[in-house]
Amino acid sequence: MSEAATPRRLAGRVAVVTGASRGLGAAAAVAIAAEGGHVILLARTVGGLEETDDAVRRAGGTATLVPLDLKEVERIDQLGAALHGRFGKVDMLVAAAASLGTLTPVGHIRPEHWADVMAVNLTANWRLIRSLDPLLRLSDAGRAVFVSCPEASGRDAYWAGYAVAKGGLETLVRLYAAELGSTAVRANIFDPGPMRTGLRAAAFPGEDPGTVRSPAEAVQAMLPMLMPDYSRQGERVALA
Repeated sequence: MSEAATPRRLAGRVAVVTGASRGLGAAAAVAIAAEGGHVILLARTVGGLEETDDAVRRAGGTATLVPLDLKEVERIDQLGAALHGRFGKVDMLVAAAASLGTLTPVGHIRPEHWADVMAVNLTANWRLIRSLDPLLRLSDAGRAVFVSCPEASGRDAYWAGYAVAKGGLETLVRLYAAELGSTAVRANIFDPGPMRTGLRAAAFPGEDPGTVRSPAEAVQAMLPMLMPDYSRQGERVALA
């Protein structure tokens, strides 16, 4: 079978991807596009979105660019109505945006740093659920994947802000999944483990990036979670 004739498993489906300018978000957007999905790219930086858009086009896909700082919660609230007007539904949500904050003792965390890391990693995802849940329910197989990390376990000293936000996110997702009941929507958690990103480089500046997997490698383990036939609910899929 020729490449042009290869079935695209996400043809005709619409995906919202946060953190789409780089890292796992960008890799997810390209992977979804390669499977025929239309990707709505959300990130703060226009230049980064345009680079991802170029990669999506090279993969044979299409994208809509939405420059958006996730701390602008009113714009997240408006997103669902705008997407409903244009697409009528959302089939997939990949919540990959993250903010590291500062790695420091709990008592030394500055209030503004705490507020920032909670806003991006936790509150923005709650607002995304509020805004996009009605559209996911309009899909015949809505799929929402929220990206977490090993630090969500709360075992690593000096990671309090990031760990608390990601731990809270995992609790939020499990509760959301429990409330979906008999709907066609599935909400799950994906932990890519150590991965070659700017966030990890900031956390581990002395690490050789060649010793950890790339986002493109990690996203291949996440992609099945977005497929219409993925039936798990409230699961945490973690890579070693």
